[in-house]
Amino acid sequence: MGDDSEWMKLPIDQKCEHKVWKARLNGYEEALKLFQRIEDEKSQEWGKYLGLIKKFVTDSNAVAQLKGLEAALAFIENAHVAGKTAGEVVSGVVTKVFNQPKARAKELGTDICLMYFEIEKAEVVQDELLKGLDNKNPKIVVACIETLRKALSEFGSKIVTLKPVVKVLPKQFESREKAVREEAKLLAVEIYRWIRDALRPSLQNINSVQLKELEEEWVKLPSSPPKQTRFLRSQQDLRAKFEQQQAQGAAESDDVAETVAAVDPYELLEAVEILSKMPKDFYEKIEAKKWQERKEALEAVEALAKNPKLENGDYGDLVRALKKVVGKDANVMLVSMAAKCLAGLAAGLRKKFGTYSGQVVPTILEKFKEKKPQVVQALQEAIDAIFLTTTLQNLSEDILGVMDNKNPSIKQQASLFLARSFRHCTQATLPKSILKPLCAALIKQVNDSAPEVRDAAFEALGTAMKVVGEKAVNPFLADLDKLKLDKIKECADKVELPGGKKGAGGGSGGGGSVADKKSAAKAPPPAEAPLKSSAPSKKTQSAAGASKKGKPTSAGAGKSKKAAESKEGTENELSAEMCEELAANVLPASCLQQLDSANWKERLASMEEFQRAVETMDKGEMPCQALVRMLAKKPGWKETNFQVMQMKLRIVALIAQRGTFSKTSANVVLDGLVDKVGDIKCGGNAKEGLTAIGEACSLPWTAEQVVSMAFAQKNPKNQAETLNWLANAMKEFGFAGVNVKGFINNVKTALGATNPAVRTAAITLLGVMYLYMGAPLRMFFEDEKPALLAQIDAEFEKMQGQSPPPPVRFTKKAASEEEGDEEEQEEDAGGQDIMDLLPRTDISDKITSDLVSKIGDKNWKIRKEGLDETAAIISEAKFITANIGELPLTLKGRLSDSNKILVQQTLTILQQLAAAMGPGLKQHVKPLGIPIITVLGDSKSNVRMAAMTTLQAWVEQTGMKEWLEGEDLAEELKKENPFLRQEVLGWLAEKLPTLRTVPGDLMLCVPQLYACLEDRNGDVRKKAQDALPTFMMHLGYDKMAKATGKLKPASKDQVVALLEKARAIMPAKPAAPAKTGGGKGSAEQSKPPSPPEENVPPPSSKDKDSYASKKLPSKGKAAAGGQQVDVFTCPSTHCDICHNYQGAAGKKPPAKGIRDEEDKSGPIFTLIPNAKEQRIKEEKQLKILKWNFITPRDEYVEQLKTQMSTCFAKWLQDELFHFDFQRHVKAIGVMIERLESESEATIGCLDLILKWFTLRFFDTNTTVLMKVLEYLKLLFAMLNRENYHLTEYEATSFVPYLILKVGESKDVVRKDVRAILTMLCKVYPASKVFPFLMDGTKSKNSKQRAECLEELGCLIEGYGMNVCQPTPAKSLKEIAVHIGDRDTSVRNAALNTVVAVYNVCGDQVYKLIGNLSEKDMSMLEERIKRSAKKTPAAPAKQSTTERSQREHPTNPNATFLRKPAQEDPNKLNQARQNTQHSESSHPSIPKEFQLDLDMIEMDQSRVCELPDLVQHKLDELLEPIMIPEPKMHSVSPHFDDLHNSTASTINFVISQVASGDINTSIQALAQIDEVLRQEDKAEVMSGHIDQFLIATFMQLRLIYSTHMADDRLDKKDIIKLYSCIIGNMLSLFAMESLAREASMGVLKDLMHGLITLMLDSRVEDIEDGQQVIRSVNLLVIRVLEKSDQTNMIIALLVLLQDSLVATAGPPMFSELIMKCLWRMIRFLPDTINNINLDRILLEVHNFMKVFPKEKLKQLKSDVPHRTLKTLLHTLCKLTGAKILDHLSMIDNRNESELEAHLRRVVKHSGNLSGLKSDRGNEKSGLRMEDRMSKAKVSDILSEIFKKIGSKENTKEGLTELYEYKQKYSDADLEPFLKNTSQFFQSYVERGLRMIESEREGKTRIQTSAVIPQHGVDSSLSSNNEELKPAVYYERLKILRQRQGLENTSRQRPAISSLLSSKPSVASSTDMLHSKLSQLKESREMYQQEHNAHSHSPTHTHTRSASPAANLDDLKKRLERIKSNRQ
Repeated sequence: MGDDSEWMKLPIDQKCEHKVWKARLNGYEEALKLFQRIEDEKSQEWGKYLGLIKKFVTDSNAVAQLKGLEAALAFIENAHVAGKTAGEVVSGVVTKVFNQPKARAKELGTDICLMYFEIEKAEVVQDELLKGLDNKNPKIVVACIETLRKALSEFGSKIVTLKPVVKVLPKQFESREKAVREEAKLLAVEIYRWIRDALRPSLQNINSVQLKELEEEWVKLPSSPPKQTRFLRSQQDLRAKFEQQQAQGAAESDDVAETVAAVDPYELLEAVEILSKMPKDFYEKIEAKKWQERKEALEAVEALAKNPKLENGDYGDLVRALKKVVGKDANVMLVSMAAKCLAGLAAGLRKKFGTYSGQVVPTILEKFKEKKPQVVQALQEAIDAIFLTTTLQNLSEDILGVMDNKNPSIKQQASLFLARSFRHCTQATLPKSILKPLCAALIKQVNDSAPEVRDAAFEALGTAMKVVGEKAVNPFLADLDKLKLDKIKECADKVELPGGKKGAGGGSGGGGSVADKKSAAKAPPPAEAPLKSSAPSKKTQSAAGASKKGKPTSAGAGKSKKAAESKEGTENELSAEMCEELAANVLPASCLQQLDSANWKERLASMEEFQRAVETMDKGEMPCQALVRMLAKKPGWKETNFQVMQMKLRIVALIAQRGTFSKTSANVVLDGLVDKVGDIKCGGNAKEGLTAIGEACSLPWTAEQVVSMAFAQKNPKNQAETLNWLANAMKEFGFAGVNVKGFINNVKTALGATNPAVRTAAITLLGVMYLYMGAPLRMFFEDEKPALLAQIDAEFEKMQGQSPPPPVRFTKKAASEEEGDEEEQEEDAGGQDIMDLLPRTDISDKITSDLVSKIGDKNWKIRKEGLDETAAIISEAKFITANIGELPLTLKGRLSDSNKILVQQTLTILQQLAAAMGPGLKQHVKPLGIPIITVLGDSKSNVRMAAMTTLQAWVEQTGMKEWLEGEDLAEELKKENPFLRQEVLGWLAEKLPTLRTVPGDLMLCVPQLYACLEDRNGDVRKKAQDALPTFMMHLGYDKMAKATGKLKPASKDQVVALLEKARAIMPAKPAAPAKTGGGKGSAEQSKPPSPPEENVPPPSSKDKDSYASKKLPSKGKAAAGGQQVDVFTCPSTHCDICHNYQGAAGKKPPAKGIRDEEDKSGPIFTLIPNAKEQRIKEEKQLKILKWNFITPRDEYVEQLKTQMSTCFAKWLQDELFHFDFQRHVKAIGVMIERLESESEATIGCLDLILKWFTLRFFDTNTTVLMKVLEYLKLLFAMLNRENYHLTEYEATSFVPYLILKVGESKDVVRKDVRAILTMLCKVYPASKVFPFLMDGTKSKNSKQRAECLEELGCLIEGYGMNVCQPTPAKSLKEIAVHIGDRDTSVRNAALNTVVAVYNVCGDQVYKLIGNLSEKDMSMLEERIKRSAKKTPAAPAKQSTTERSQREHPTNPNATFLRKPAQEDPNKLNQARQNTQHSESSHPSIPKEFQLDLDMIEMDQSRVCELPDLVQHKLDELLEPIMIPEPKMHSVSPHFDDLHNSTASTINFVISQVASGDINTSIQALAQIDEVLRQEDKAEVMSGHIDQFLIATFMQLRLIYSTHMADDRLDKKDIIKLYSCIIGNMLSLFAMESLAREASMGVLKDLMHGLITLMLDSRVEDIEDGQQVIRSVNLLVIRVLEKSDQTNMIIALLVLLQDSLVATAGPPMFSELIMKCLWRMIRFLPDTINNINLDRILLEVHNFMKVFPKEKLKQLKSDVPHRTLKTLLHTLCKLTGAKILDHLSMIDNRNESELEAHLRRVVKHSGNLSGLKSDRGNEKSGLRMEDRMSKAKVSDILSEIFKKIGSKENTKEGLTELYEYKQKYSDADLEPFLKNTSQFFQSYVERGLRMIESEREGKTRIQTSAVIPQHGVDSSLSSNNEELKPAVYYERLKILRQRQGLENTSRQRPAISSLLSSKPSVASSTDMLHSKLSQLKESREMYQQEHNAHSHSPTHTHTRSASPAANLDDLKKRLERIKSNRQ
């Protein structure tokens, strides 16, 4: 016992695990007691035993195990956490308990299993029990089957999932063990009790004896359905109800039956795959000529199709083959076989067959022309089976198509099919939109000549009446007489909906009833089940509906009234005698006698009497038809006296208003009224009459009659006035029920009328219609002439944004409840109807088999042809019907085409199809829409994008319902394709929140959604998480949580956590569209709150503002509320009207009303200290919801209400949260009035006010929105005045929602929002607004993206780059992405924003935006170029006042203080100047600093400080340039950290060359010069030459266009910049290897820039400007010599061409280009072997294309022509006939005269070319050149002498002559000089000598202070000087220098020395030092270096005296000297 005492002391849980069985037994006993004792199911105690319960049931000791089982049962029953143990415990029970010999153990095991069922763990238990069936121990198998049976018996088939059980049941019948077979039999019987015959198909294959036994048992079962006797924990309320039901008897048993029969045998079956089992030669056999072979093929398919459930697959080809047999096979036996095959496929595939239904049904309907009963029956079976796979809506088009068929059999069978189909419909699935056209077609058949057609139509109408009720069908039967109506009702009574047997249907119903029985065999009970319940309750429902709306009529009364109305609508015509008799009863005799008197006065008197009689007559007695016929009696409407006529028309109006006026009566008078409508005197009365008839007989009917009558006449006045009347009537009556199609053709006629009044009236009418119909109306008039279309568009534009007026008149009949209801539905359907009205073309006949085979061809080109043809067919037809033949299946094939281009083309066709087909597209969603979703899985993003666009286009037309029905979407999501899953889930997340209801099939997607939550791909997971809340909003949390039961435990925990998260952010369902109450009264009542625009579909969210969407407490209250609007805006505090109205409402005593009135004059906001801070704190601590949502949910609104209640006046809060938008408008009005007076309190409640406005942004009511924006503008202006700055909390809950509205479609809204955003930046840092706008650019709304990008651009312009958050690089990369956007406006906005950045930071922008595609980059560069041209040097845009308001710290992120920002402007300015370079002197640099100048002008205090600031700025500026070490200088302290690599350093420095800041540019140029001067380092520039040259010529352009025009800039700075640029260029082009890297385009731009500079007269006028121009001369020659000769020649040719084309440029420009070309021609003998002749000749060819020989000769100067000739001549001379081999790059040589010219030249110079071969040396080469054709020599020389003779070019001429003589020393000038004067000859000689002496001097003098204007320079000079004393002065200077008399190394050399033509100054930095030293003498620390550098030129001078010293040697020596000195 010692041992015992040990374990006795242990706690219970430890005892239960003890190794001693007695201890465990004791533990279990105590645990049992404990479990029964614990009352709280959530107690902590339960947790201790979670892991032990499995051990309780699997104890190895049998005695202990029994007690353990009892304890476990108690635990499961009482513990909240027990569910977690289900899997392991049941598994233990199955393996360790069910095999025990003791019956008690098994019993307890079974009880445990059933208890788990009760605590909602049915699935887990069932899985374990089914696993147990595979156990080898038969005892276990028997126990498992028995447990399943008990569970089913007690819980029923809803809790126990039968499908897996039925699946394994046949296997148990094959067991060797009899006990197992017996138990299986019992289970089968139990299952049969619940699902009846649904079990049969699954057990068809068991042993026949067993089956027979089962049948016997089944027969014994009671027919009453079984009932659930044990309930789940969640069903305890049902339990109580069930017990009550049992007590009450059988009344409710029907309902239970209904729930029981919900098992579909189809669901229990295994799907069979038959496609692979089909005969391989099926498709050949089915086409065989012998019918026996075709029969064999069909027999094979028929056998396969008999399988009750088929595996999904592509049955397209099979269906097509069968369809062909049905439609075209002559053998009727085969037709019926094919029909049976189709029926089998439809029954086996169910909804999956819906894809093919649209193709098969038309064929079957057409085939009903067959008379043979067996064929008809087979076709009926087929079409009935097909109907169950699709919807009536999808088939309605096809049925309507055959209703007019000539063959009565087809009509009969179509009607019978409809009758059978209607039986499977409910009120919901047979809406008015479908019923209306079908009833119209059936009514036609009711009057058919064939009796069988009539009977079939009656049966169909009767069935429809039975299904949807008389009330719904009666409106369509108005035109039928009583006899026919009775027949229909009789048929309706005979019809019994599924579940009962059909009554006697007469002869015609025979076929129907047979088919019905057949199809019932495979009809799914679930489809039938709901119908049973809905049928008997129809009448009660309609009655309830009527009484709900406060109408006293019962359903029966409603019916009779309806019948009366339909009679009244069209009354029988009365004979003339009858009319006279009736009229005589009510009219005085004298009146009737004088009606046709010849005397007009008597007729007038008669009319007056007539009128008096009508006015006093009682409505019931008034014989309207008789009276109007009397009025029409001779002279009737031909009455000539206008007074009589006016009276007559007035009487018509009176009769219509006062009597019971029928359409028959209206027909009598309408003609007369229309005839007088255009009459000046009678027109008004005629219109009144028409309006009255409209009220009596409905406007739609009246309008149709009147318009057709008016246009049957020829009188234009009548036509115009009729249209005017109609336009007005539409406004008065509203648009409900108007049949647009009825008179659209007449409107078209009117538009084409010659009379302008008619056209104007038609356009006005269209304007009114546009109010109601919107954009689709325009589709009717696409084909009109452009001028007319423009007028229509202008009219529509006027109506844009207007809402249609509320109706003020109503059809009298609408006073009855039913009619009102009908009207309301009409209005709801109005939007869709518009699409239905469009005239559509049937293109099915164009979709030929040839076209189909083309699209499916093996050759992709032929497939493409087929697709092109299809696209053409659709675009030609514009609008098409839903019947498109075999196109769907054909196009489906192309969506999986291997050629992606064809896939994209197919998608484009599908988009086209969507637009063309409109709503009819719905029936193609399954066959064609779902394959579009498959394409979303494509690996190519552009294909996916195209598929998504197509999908959206389809959904726009079809709505979402069709897509969500069935398993298709779930099947797509099953595919483990990350792209597909991402796209589909993203699409669902976008679409689901917009739907009010979704099909239950959405649940099928949930398992796939959960799989996506754990997908390997991160994007898929994210999209799945985004979609989760949208699924939940429709399916509910509980359903989705339950669906996690099937997941693995690890996955389940993860998914459940995500579900909890999703639950918190679940969007609310969109509100139902508002509906006005039925009847006249209620319509009037709802008039103020909901304008009729709300009824115009598609229903928008604004509808939720109207009364009707929420339940009003009572009518009295509604009325009081309605008046209250006026109360609180009423200026008087004791307004009688308001006071009286409140009293009248009966809600409050008058005194209270007055007190309320006084309350409203008090403050509207209450200022509570620290309330806002408290709210911020609560949100941070997550005590309240964070204001963050996609659409506002109720909980947000409630939270806001609660928060507002403390600080808003009660009455104001009521108004703000009222359902009526007009209350909102008036409430905002009050807030505007009180804004100033209560500004402090407004700021105190600002967060709440802004939050309320965010809610208003989600309304789509423009009136409210405009008022909101008006208030916000005033609010932000006030906040700015008060110097208030928004907190983070306020901004985040408001700004994102404001940005949503920037994408609004209305311009006026966008404009206001932009204005508010601008004001926002004054009260909230722009850098914090920036991220919100960045988020806005991610929107799907292109307008929003564009506007946000524009706004970003404005921010960057206004505040600089610091505004870009988090970093400029990141922001700009995101912005630049939009350059490739699909939408033009977005692209432009993105480009503009990047250009704004460019304007602020220059070329750095290219680095910031990262890599762009080539296309995007070219767009950007083009835009930047354009903007550079446009940018004026004017000051910035912002006004001074605005600037002062926008004053901001240098760091835009700094938090704004409450104090004014202008407190210390001096510090602010200094801070700015420290961080930025000289802004005042360079206004073209960052925009924000330009405004400082304006401030200086405005503000006196700043003016006096200006000089100091400028001084300070200059000092700071000059520092970085003075550092003399010849190494790379970093531009900023942290520059080296940022750019480690040489390449990125060079890129950065080069980007600064083009900077808008002169000093930045100079600094960058100095650094580059340091590199270029050191030969060992210069190589690093390789690869950057183009980039550097681009930056350089951009800087040149900037100087030319901006700096030179700016008077505020010091011109010396510009000269300094020019000298740096030229110095750099000279250094660069000294190195041939680098110079040759320059590309053609860059050289072209560079030459353009340099020549433009040479011709800039403004530069000449500046001091030292002449020197600059001379230096440029030298540089140009250097560029010509050193750059790649091919590129250079081409660049010059292109420039020449451009300059000749653009006549606007300076005339000298093209001359200088030609001079460059001549120089290049001169280099050709040396370079001919290195140039690319092919490229040059191609360029010459292009030049000659633009300028043929004739065109060149027409130019003012002949130099271009001669230049071109010389170039070609020289090339020919140098290459000979080989030149003709170099035309390879020219595609079409005939386009220019080049080839012909070359051939001529080659031929001409053939005799000269031979001499060259045997002479190799230079001299002989020259001699050869002397043999140039005399013509050419004389040409050149005469040109030169011409120049010498002209005043402007004399110097140039002399230079050219000198160079010519140098080259051709033996050239004979005699012939040119002999005819001139002696003076001219000596002038020429003197000039040549002078040039010679200058050239000699040049080689010796390196440091000349002034560059002489000698040979080389003057050859390109544009100074046009004459020989003046200055020339001689220059010579004198040179001579003085030669003799050492001129000091060339002064302390401060003149600026000219910096610009010497040769590199006399060692580097550009030296130049700068010497220039800047004038400003920096005071800095002694730099003096030594300064002296060293300023003296270096002297050394150069002494070392370079040798005339032979060439440039390169000189540079090397300079470098050596310099390094020695340092």
